[in-house]
Amino acid sequence: MGLKNLPSVDEVLRDSRIVVKEAHCSRDLVVDEIRRVLGGLREEFIHKNILMDRESAKERVVGEVLQALDRLRTGTLRRVLNGTGVVLHTNLGRAPLMAETLDYSLDLARSYTNLELDLDTGKRGSRYQHLESMLVKLTGAEAALVVNNNAAAVLLVLNSLAQDREVIVSRGQLVEIGGSFRIPEIMSLSGAILVEAGTTNKTYISDYAGNITENTAALLAVHTSNYRIVGFSQEVPLDELASLGRSKNLPVIQDLGSGSLLDLSPWGLDYEPTVTECLQFGVDVVTFSGDKLLGGPQAGIIVGKRALIEGMKKNHLLRALRVDKITIAALEATLRHYIDGNPRQTVPVLEMLTCEKADLQNKAHQLCSLIEDFLQDWEGGYSLRVVETQDKVGGGAYPLQVLPGFGVEVQFGFDPEILARQLRLQEPAVLLRIQEGALLFSVRTLRDGEVEMIPGLLLEALRETVN
Repeated sequence: MGLKNLPSVDEVLRDSRIVVKEAHCSRDLVVDEIRRVLGGLREEFIHKNILMDRESAKERVVGEVLQALDRLRTGTLRRVLNGTGVVLHTNLGRAPLMAETLDYSLDLARSYTNLELDLDTGKRGSRYQHLESMLVKLTGAEAALVVNNNAAAVLLVLNSLAQDREVIVSRGQLVEIGGSFRIPEIMSLSGAILVEAGTTNKTYISDYAGNITENTAALLAVHTSNYRIVGFSQEVPLDELASLGRSKNLPVIQDLGSGSLLDLSPWGLDYEPTVTECLQFGVDVVTFSGDKLLGGPQAGIIVGKRALIEGMKKNHLLRALRVDKITIAALEATLRHYIDGNPRQTVPVLEMLTCEKADLQNKAHQLCSLIEDFLQDWEGGYSLRVVETQDKVGGGAYPLQVLPGFGVEVQFGFDPEILARQLRLQEPAVLLRIQEGALLFSVRTLRDGEVEMIPGLLLEALRETVN
Protein backbone atom coordinates (compact mmCIF):
# COMPACT_ATOMS: atom_id res chain seq x y z
CA MET A 1 0.00 0.00 0.00
CA GLY A 2 3.06 2.28 -0.03
CA LEU A 3 2.94 3.18 3.66
CA LYS A 4 6.68 2.56 3.81
CA ASN A 5 7.12 5.60 1.55
CA LEU A 6 5.63 7.98 4.11
CA PRO A 7 8.39 10.18 5.58
CA SER A 8 8.89 10.28 9.34
CA VAL A 9 8.20 13.36 11.44
CA ASP A 10 11.93 13.84 12.03
CA GLU A 11 12.65 13.56 8.32
CA VAL A 12 10.21 16.37 7.57
CA LEU A 13 11.58 18.46 10.44
CA ARG A 14 15.07 18.25 8.92
CA ASP A 15 13.91 19.68 5.60
CA SER A 16 15.60 23.07 5.15
CA ARG A 17 12.29 24.82 4.36
CA ILE A 18 10.74 23.55 7.58
CA VAL A 19 13.86 24.56 9.53
CA VAL A 20 13.50 28.13 8.23
CA LYS A 21 9.79 28.18 9.07
CA GLU A 22 10.43 26.81 12.57
CA ALA A 23 12.47 29.92 13.33
CA HIS A 24 9.20 31.87 13.30
CA CYS A 25 6.79 29.25 14.68
CA SER A 26 6.46 27.24 17.85
CA ARG A 27 8.16 23.82 17.43
CA ASP A 28 5.18 22.09 19.03
CA LEU A 29 2.90 23.73 16.47
CA VAL A 30 5.15 22.64 13.58
CA VAL A 31 5.23 19.05 14.85
CA ASP A 32 1.45 19.00 15.28
CA GLU A 33 0.95 20.18 11.69
CA ILE A 34 3.39 17.56 10.36
CA ARG A 35 1.56 14.81 12.20
CA ARG A 36 -1.82 16.09 10.97
CA VAL A 37 -0.70 16.18 7.34
CA LEU A 38 0.99 12.78 7.61
CA GLY A 39 -2.19 11.34 9.11
CA GLY A 40 -4.27 12.62 6.19
CA LEU A 41 -1.84 11.24 3.63
CA ARG A 42 -1.73 7.90 5.45
CA GLU A 43 -5.54 7.68 5.15
CA GLU A 44 -5.27 8.32 1.43
CA PHE A 45 -2.65 5.61 1.05
CA ILE A 46 -4.89 3.10 2.84
CA HIS A 47 -8.33 3.94 1.49
CA LYS A 48 -7.59 5.39 -1.97
CA ASN A 49 -4.66 3.17 -2.96
CA ILE A 50 -2.51 6.20 -3.68
CA LEU A 51 0.89 5.31 -5.18
CA MET A 52 3.67 7.77 -4.38
CA ASP A 53 7.42 7.42 -3.96
CA ARG A 54 9.08 8.63 -0.77
CA GLU A 55 10.45 11.87 -2.21
CA SER A 56 7.06 12.82 -3.70
CA ALA A 57 5.35 12.01 -0.41
CA LYS A 58 7.81 14.16 1.48
CA GLU A 59 7.35 17.06 -0.97
CA ARG A 60 3.61 16.91 -0.53
CA VAL A 61 3.85 16.83 3.27
CA VAL A 62 6.31 19.71 3.38
CA GLY A 63 4.19 21.76 0.97
CA GLU A 64 0.98 21.25 2.93
CA VAL A 65 2.66 21.95 6.26
CA LEU A 66 4.17 25.20 4.95
CA GLN A 67 0.78 26.31 3.60
CA ALA A 68 -0.95 25.48 6.87
CA LEU A 69 1.63 27.34 8.94
CA ASP A 70 1.42 30.39 6.66
CA ARG A 71 -2.36 30.46 7.10
CA LEU A 72 -2.00 30.23 10.87
CA ARG A 73 0.55 33.05 11.03
CA THR A 74 -1.03 35.44 8.54
CA GLY A 75 -4.68 34.68 9.22
CA THR A 76 -7.39 34.05 6.67
CA LEU A 77 -9.14 37.43 6.70
CA ARG A 78 -8.10 39.27 3.54
CA ARG A 79 -8.85 42.45 1.69
CA VAL A 80 -11.38 42.07 -1.14
CA LEU A 81 -12.04 44.46 -4.00
CA ASN A 82 -15.82 44.49 -4.41
CA GLY A 83 -16.78 44.56 -8.07
CA THR A 84 -20.25 43.11 -7.52
CA GLY A 85 -22.17 46.37 -7.29
CA VAL A 86 -23.74 45.23 -3.99
CA VAL A 87 -22.99 48.05 -1.57
CA LEU A 88 -23.80 46.32 1.74
CA HIS A 89 -22.44 42.88 0.87
CA THR A 90 -22.92 40.77 4.01
CA ASN A 91 -20.32 38.19 2.91
CA LEU A 92 -17.78 40.99 2.47
CA GLY A 93 -18.33 42.59 5.88
CA ARG A 94 -21.04 45.10 4.98
CA ALA A 95 -20.09 48.76 5.46
CA PRO A 96 -16.49 49.75 4.69
CA LEU A 97 -15.24 52.38 7.09
CA MET A 98 -13.68 55.78 6.47
CA ALA A 99 -9.92 56.18 6.79
CA GLU A 100 -10.56 58.79 9.47
CA THR A 101 -12.61 56.26 11.44
CA LEU A 102 -9.77 53.76 11.29
CA ASP A 103 -7.16 56.36 12.30
CA TYR A 104 -9.26 57.45 15.28
CA SER A 105 -9.87 53.84 16.36
CA LEU A 106 -6.20 52.90 15.93
CA ASP A 107 -5.05 55.85 18.01
CA LEU A 108 -7.34 54.81 20.87
CA ALA A 109 -6.61 51.10 20.46
CA ARG A 110 -2.88 51.51 20.96
CA SER A 111 -3.30 53.34 24.27
CA TYR A 112 -5.32 53.32 27.44
CA THR A 113 -8.65 55.17 27.31
CA ASN A 114 -11.30 56.50 29.67
CA LEU A 115 -13.62 53.68 28.55
CA GLU A 116 -15.16 53.30 32.00
CA LEU A 117 -13.65 56.25 33.85
CA ASP A 118 -15.23 59.61 34.63
CA LEU A 119 -12.26 61.94 34.13
CA ASP A 120 -14.01 64.75 36.04
CA THR A 121 -14.54 62.81 39.26
CA GLY A 122 -11.87 60.15 38.83
CA LYS A 123 -14.47 57.50 39.61
CA ARG A 124 -15.80 54.61 37.57
CA GLY A 125 -17.94 55.65 34.62
CA SER A 126 -19.98 53.85 31.97
CA ARG A 127 -18.77 52.75 28.55
CA TYR A 128 -22.21 53.55 27.18
CA GLN A 129 -22.00 57.28 27.94
CA HIS A 130 -19.56 57.94 25.09
CA LEU A 131 -22.14 57.34 22.37
CA GLU A 132 -25.39 58.21 24.10
CA SER A 133 -25.28 61.98 23.76
CA MET A 134 -24.47 61.78 20.03
CA LEU A 135 -27.27 59.31 19.32
CA VAL A 136 -29.75 61.34 21.37
CA LYS A 137 -28.91 64.49 19.40
CA LEU A 138 -29.10 62.75 16.03
CA THR A 139 -32.34 60.84 16.60
CA GLY A 140 -34.31 62.96 19.06
CA ALA A 141 -34.54 60.03 21.50
CA GLU A 142 -34.44 60.45 25.26
CA ALA A 143 -31.72 57.84 25.74
CA ALA A 144 -29.58 55.37 23.79
CA LEU A 145 -27.62 52.16 24.27
CA VAL A 146 -25.25 50.22 21.99
CA VAL A 147 -24.64 46.45 21.95
CA ASN A 148 -22.78 44.17 19.55
CA ASN A 149 -25.38 43.75 16.77
CA ASN A 150 -29.05 44.32 16.05
CA ALA A 151 -30.10 40.76 16.92
CA ALA A 152 -28.50 41.35 20.33
CA ALA A 153 -30.36 44.65 20.60
CA VAL A 154 -33.72 42.97 19.96
CA LEU A 155 -32.80 40.19 22.40
CA LEU A 156 -31.93 42.66 25.16
CA VAL A 157 -35.03 44.79 24.61
CA LEU A 158 -37.39 41.82 24.71
CA ASN A 159 -35.69 40.24 27.70
CA SER A 160 -35.76 43.53 29.61
CA LEU A 161 -39.35 44.46 28.83
CA ALA A 162 -41.16 41.16 28.37
CA GLN A 163 -39.50 38.16 30.02
CA ASP A 164 -42.16 35.51 30.74
CA ARG A 165 -44.80 37.79 29.25
CA GLU A 166 -46.45 38.17 25.85
CA VAL A 167 -45.32 40.29 22.92
CA ILE A 168 -47.70 40.79 20.00
CA VAL A 169 -46.27 40.91 16.47
CA SER A 170 -47.84 40.74 13.02
CA ARG A 171 -47.65 37.32 11.41
CA GLY A 172 -46.38 39.02 8.24
CA GLN A 173 -43.37 40.40 10.13
CA LEU A 174 -41.94 37.16 11.50
CA VAL A 175 -38.86 37.60 9.38
CA GLU A 176 -35.66 35.61 9.02
CA ILE A 177 -32.80 38.03 9.48
CA GLY A 178 -30.27 35.83 7.68
CA GLY A 179 -28.23 32.74 8.42
CA SER A 180 -31.40 31.08 9.79
CA PHE A 181 -31.73 33.63 12.62
CA ARG A 182 -35.43 34.29 12.95
CA ILE A 183 -37.55 36.67 15.02
CA PRO A 184 -39.51 33.83 16.73
CA GLU A 185 -36.27 32.13 17.83
CA ILE A 186 -34.80 35.39 19.15
CA MET A 187 -38.03 36.05 21.01
CA SER A 188 -37.92 32.58 22.51
CA LEU A 189 -34.32 33.07 23.65
CA SER A 190 -35.29 36.37 25.27
CA GLY A 191 -37.89 34.64 27.44
CA ALA A 192 -40.76 36.57 25.86
CA ILE A 193 -43.86 34.75 24.64
CA LEU A 194 -44.74 35.29 20.99
CA VAL A 195 -48.34 36.13 20.12
CA GLU A 196 -49.07 36.33 16.40
CA ALA A 197 -51.56 38.87 15.09
CA GLY A 198 -53.34 38.91 11.75
CA THR A 199 -52.39 36.84 8.71
CA THR A 200 -49.31 36.58 6.52
CA ASN A 201 -50.50 39.23 4.09
CA LYS A 202 -53.00 41.29 6.10
CA THR A 203 -52.86 42.62 9.64
CA TYR A 204 -55.15 45.31 11.10
CA ILE A 205 -54.97 47.35 14.29
CA SER A 206 -57.93 45.29 15.54
CA ASP A 207 -55.73 42.17 15.32
CA TYR A 208 -53.30 43.70 17.81
CA ALA A 209 -56.06 45.02 20.05
CA GLY A 210 -57.91 41.70 20.07
CA ASN A 211 -54.83 39.84 21.32
CA ILE A 212 -54.03 42.15 24.25
CA THR A 213 -54.44 40.45 27.62
CA GLU A 214 -53.32 41.15 31.18
CA ASN A 215 -50.12 39.22 30.34
CA THR A 216 -49.21 41.41 27.36
CA ALA A 217 -45.93 43.26 27.90
CA ALA A 218 -45.32 45.01 24.56
CA LEU A 219 -46.28 45.45 20.92
CA LEU A 220 -43.52 44.71 18.38
CA ALA A 221 -43.23 46.03 14.83
CA VAL A 222 -40.53 44.47 12.65
CA HIS A 223 -39.61 46.48 9.57
CA THR A 224 -39.44 44.08 6.62
CA SER A 225 -36.24 45.61 5.31
CA ASN A 226 -35.08 42.46 3.50
CA TYR A 227 -38.30 41.60 1.62
CA ARG A 228 -41.65 43.06 0.63
CA ILE A 229 -45.18 41.66 0.57
CA VAL A 230 -46.90 43.20 -2.45
CA GLY A 231 -50.38 42.94 -3.88
CA PHE A 232 -53.29 42.05 -1.58
CA SER A 233 -51.63 43.12 1.67
CA GLN A 234 -52.08 45.38 4.67
CA GLU A 235 -49.87 46.35 7.61
CA VAL A 236 -50.62 48.63 10.53
CA PRO A 237 -49.05 52.12 10.27
CA LEU A 238 -46.59 52.86 13.06
CA ASP A 239 -48.50 55.85 14.36
CA GLU A 240 -51.65 53.73 14.79
CA LEU A 241 -49.71 51.03 16.61
CA ALA A 242 -48.07 53.64 18.84
CA SER A 243 -51.49 55.15 19.62
CA LEU A 244 -52.82 51.73 20.61
CA GLY A 245 -49.78 51.18 22.82
CA ARG A 246 -50.33 54.49 24.62
CA SER A 247 -54.01 53.77 25.17
CA LYS A 248 -53.18 50.39 26.73
CA ASN A 249 -50.05 51.60 28.56
CA LEU A 250 -47.90 49.16 26.56
CA PRO A 251 -44.49 50.01 25.08
CA VAL A 252 -44.20 49.77 21.29
CA ILE A 253 -40.90 48.38 19.99
CA GLN A 254 -39.73 48.92 16.41
CA ASP A 255 -37.03 46.63 15.02
CA LEU A 256 -35.92 48.80 12.12
CA GLY A 257 -33.13 46.44 11.05
CA SER A 258 -30.90 48.33 8.64
CA GLY A 259 -32.03 51.66 10.01
CA SER A 260 -30.96 54.96 8.47
CA LEU A 261 -30.47 58.39 9.99
CA LEU A 262 -30.78 59.99 6.55
CA ASP A 263 -33.71 60.03 4.11
CA LEU A 264 -32.18 58.79 0.84
CA SER A 265 -35.24 59.35 -1.35
CA PRO A 266 -33.90 62.68 -2.77
CA TRP A 267 -31.15 60.61 -4.43
CA GLY A 268 -33.51 58.21 -6.17
CA LEU A 269 -33.89 55.50 -3.53
CA ASP A 270 -37.29 54.34 -2.34
CA TYR A 271 -38.66 55.91 0.82
CA GLU A 272 -37.64 54.14 4.01
CA PRO A 273 -38.57 55.42 7.49
CA THR A 274 -35.64 56.94 9.33
CA VAL A 275 -34.94 56.30 13.01
CA THR A 276 -36.06 59.82 13.88
CA GLU A 277 -39.36 59.39 12.02
CA CYS A 278 -40.12 56.16 13.88
CA LEU A 279 -39.65 57.96 17.19
CA GLN A 280 -41.80 60.86 15.99
CA PHE A 281 -44.56 58.36 15.17
CA GLY A 282 -44.63 57.62 18.91
CA VAL A 283 -42.61 54.39 19.04
CA ASP A 284 -41.05 53.87 22.48
CA VAL A 285 -37.95 51.87 21.50
CA VAL A 286 -36.22 51.55 18.12
CA THR A 287 -33.41 49.10 17.33
CA PHE A 288 -31.17 49.15 14.23
CA SER A 289 -27.77 48.09 12.90
CA GLY A 290 -24.57 50.11 12.91
CA ASP A 291 -22.93 48.50 9.88
CA LYS A 292 -25.71 48.84 7.31
CA LEU A 293 -27.26 52.11 6.14
CA LEU A 294 -25.61 53.99 8.99
CA GLY A 295 -22.24 53.09 7.46
CA GLY A 296 -20.37 52.32 10.67
CA PRO A 297 -18.98 49.26 12.49
CA GLN A 298 -21.04 46.22 13.47
CA ALA A 299 -23.25 47.26 16.37
CA GLY A 300 -26.83 47.08 17.58
CA ILE A 301 -28.21 50.51 18.48
CA ILE A 302 -31.16 51.02 20.82
CA VAL A 303 -32.82 54.43 21.14
CA GLY A 304 -36.01 55.50 22.87
CA LYS A 305 -37.62 56.37 26.19
CA ARG A 306 -35.18 56.93 29.04
CA ALA A 307 -37.05 54.87 31.62
CA LEU A 308 -37.09 51.81 29.36
CA ILE A 309 -33.45 52.07 28.33
CA GLU A 310 -32.27 52.65 31.91
CA GLY A 311 -33.89 49.31 32.75
CA MET A 312 -31.94 47.66 29.93
CA LYS A 313 -28.70 49.08 31.30
CA LYS A 314 -29.36 47.22 34.56
CA ASN A 315 -30.02 43.90 32.82
CA HIS A 316 -27.22 41.39 33.53
CA LEU A 317 -27.55 40.18 29.93
CA LEU A 318 -26.03 43.48 28.79
CA ARG A 319 -22.56 42.42 29.94
CA ALA A 320 -22.62 39.48 27.52
CA LEU A 321 -23.70 41.76 24.66
CA ARG A 322 -21.55 44.81 25.30
CA VAL A 323 -19.25 46.46 22.78
CA ASP A 324 -15.53 47.08 23.19
CA LYS A 325 -13.56 50.33 22.95
CA ILE A 326 -12.72 49.79 19.25
CA THR A 327 -16.38 49.56 18.27
CA ILE A 328 -17.23 52.58 20.39
CA ALA A 329 -14.41 54.58 18.81
CA ALA A 330 -15.41 53.57 15.27
CA LEU A 331 -19.05 54.42 15.89
CA GLU A 332 -18.08 57.74 17.48
CA ALA A 333 -16.04 58.65 14.40
CA THR A 334 -18.89 57.65 12.08
CA LEU A 335 -21.54 59.57 13.99
CA ARG A 336 -19.32 62.65 14.01
CA HIS A 337 -19.92 62.98 10.26
CA TYR A 338 -23.66 63.05 10.86
CA ILE A 339 -23.13 65.68 13.55
CA ASP A 340 -21.07 67.72 11.05
CA GLY A 341 -23.96 67.50 8.59
CA ASN A 342 -22.12 66.02 5.58
CA PRO A 343 -22.44 62.22 5.84
CA ARG A 344 -23.41 61.72 2.18
CA GLN A 345 -20.05 63.06 1.04
CA THR A 346 -17.91 61.31 3.65
CA VAL A 347 -19.54 58.03 4.78
CA PRO A 348 -18.56 55.41 2.13
CA VAL A 349 -21.90 53.58 2.13
CA LEU A 350 -23.88 56.78 1.60
CA GLU A 351 -21.41 57.99 -0.99
CA MET A 352 -21.80 54.77 -3.00
CA LEU A 353 -25.59 54.72 -2.70
CA THR A 354 -26.02 58.30 -3.87
CA CYS A 355 -23.28 58.46 -6.50
CA GLU A 356 -24.30 60.31 -9.67
CA LYS A 357 -24.81 58.13 -12.73
CA ALA A 358 -22.50 60.30 -14.85
CA ASP A 359 -19.68 59.84 -12.33
CA LEU A 360 -20.16 56.07 -12.46
CA GLN A 361 -20.06 56.14 -16.24
CA ASN A 362 -16.79 58.07 -16.23
CA LYS A 363 -15.35 55.67 -13.70
CA ALA A 364 -16.33 52.70 -15.87
CA HIS A 365 -14.69 54.23 -18.96
CA GLN A 366 -11.55 54.83 -16.93
CA LEU A 367 -11.46 51.17 -15.86
CA CYS A 368 -12.15 49.98 -19.41
CA SER A 369 -9.28 52.07 -20.77
CA LEU A 370 -6.88 50.81 -18.10
CA ILE A 371 -7.80 47.16 -18.75
CA GLU A 372 -7.31 47.69 -22.49
CA ASP A 373 -3.82 49.08 -21.85
CA PHE A 374 -2.87 46.10 -19.71
CA LEU A 375 -4.20 43.60 -22.25
CA GLN A 376 -2.52 45.11 -25.32
CA ASP A 377 0.13 42.39 -25.36
CA TRP A 378 -2.31 39.61 -24.48
CA GLU A 379 -2.19 37.07 -27.30
CA GLY A 380 -5.54 35.45 -26.54
CA GLY A 381 -8.80 36.83 -27.87
CA TYR A 382 -11.12 38.92 -25.72
CA SER A 383 -13.94 41.44 -25.89
CA LEU A 384 -14.18 44.50 -23.66
CA ARG A 385 -16.89 47.13 -23.27
CA VAL A 386 -18.60 49.51 -20.83
CA VAL A 387 -22.13 48.38 -19.94
CA GLU A 388 -25.00 49.60 -17.79
CA THR A 389 -25.54 47.62 -14.59
CA GLN A 390 -28.27 47.02 -12.06
CA ASP A 391 -26.60 47.40 -8.69
CA LYS A 392 -28.06 46.54 -5.30
CA VAL A 393 -28.12 48.07 -1.83
CA GLY A 394 -27.72 44.67 -0.09
CA GLY A 395 -27.43 44.01 3.63
CA GLY A 396 -31.14 43.29 4.02
CA ALA A 397 -32.07 46.82 2.91
CA TYR A 398 -34.20 48.07 -0.01
CA PRO A 399 -34.98 44.55 -1.31
CA LEU A 400 -36.72 45.75 -4.48
CA GLN A 401 -34.42 48.68 -5.19
CA VAL A 402 -32.33 48.67 -8.36
CA LEU A 403 -29.47 51.16 -8.53
CA PRO A 404 -28.72 52.07 -12.17
CA GLY A 405 -24.98 52.03 -12.62
CA PHE A 406 -22.11 51.21 -14.95
CA GLY A 407 -19.45 48.57 -15.18
CA VAL A 408 -16.94 46.90 -17.47
CA GLU A 409 -17.70 43.60 -19.17
CA VAL A 410 -14.77 41.49 -20.35
CA GLN A 411 -14.99 38.12 -22.05
CA PHE A 412 -12.29 35.61 -22.92
CA GLY A 413 -12.48 32.38 -24.87
CA PHE A 414 -12.88 30.08 -21.85
CA ASP A 415 -15.10 29.41 -18.86
CA PRO A 416 -15.36 32.69 -16.87
CA GLU A 417 -15.80 30.74 -13.62
CA ILE A 418 -12.18 29.62 -13.87
CA LEU A 419 -10.92 33.19 -14.13
CA ALA A 420 -13.33 34.43 -11.46
CA ARG A 421 -11.90 31.86 -9.06
CA GLN A 422 -8.34 32.90 -9.90
CA LEU A 423 -9.27 36.54 -9.25
CA ARG A 424 -10.56 35.54 -5.82
CA LEU A 425 -7.16 34.00 -5.10
CA GLN A 426 -5.23 37.17 -5.93
CA GLU A 427 -3.84 39.51 -3.28
CA PRO A 428 -6.02 41.45 -2.74
CA ALA A 429 -8.88 39.21 -3.80
CA VAL A 430 -11.36 40.43 -6.43
CA LEU A 431 -15.05 39.56 -6.35
CA LEU A 432 -17.26 40.27 -9.34
CA ARG A 433 -20.33 39.09 -11.22
CA ILE A 434 -20.57 36.68 -14.14
CA GLN A 435 -23.15 37.73 -16.69
CA GLU A 436 -23.90 35.93 -19.96
CA GLY A 437 -20.51 34.24 -20.06
CA ALA A 438 -18.54 37.41 -19.28
CA LEU A 439 -16.86 38.91 -16.23
CA LEU A 440 -18.62 42.06 -15.04
CA PHE A 441 -16.86 44.62 -12.86
CA SER A 442 -19.38 47.07 -11.38
CA VAL A 443 -17.55 50.28 -10.50
CA ARG A 444 -20.01 51.58 -7.87
CA THR A 445 -18.42 49.46 -5.13
CA LEU A 446 -14.78 49.96 -6.14
CA ARG A 447 -13.23 52.37 -3.65
CA ASP A 448 -10.60 55.06 -4.20
CA GLY A 449 -7.49 53.62 -5.84
CA GLU A 450 -9.07 50.23 -6.54
CA VAL A 451 -9.97 50.92 -10.17
CA GLU A 452 -6.24 51.25 -10.86
CA MET A 453 -5.55 47.90 -9.16
CA ILE A 454 -8.06 45.82 -11.15
CA PRO A 455 -6.20 45.63 -14.52
CA GLY A 456 -2.97 44.27 -13.02
CA LEU A 457 -4.81 41.72 -10.91
CA LEU A 458 -6.82 40.66 -13.95
CA LEU A 459 -3.72 40.18 -16.06
CA GLU A 460 -2.00 38.16 -13.33
CA ALA A 461 -5.08 35.99 -12.91
CA LEU A 462 -5.16 35.43 -16.70
CA ARG A 463 -1.53 34.29 -16.75
CA GLU A 464 -2.07 31.89 -13.89
CA THR A 465 -5.24 30.54 -15.52
CA VAL A 466 -3.63 29.66 -18.85
CA ASN A 467 -0.35 28.36 -17.40
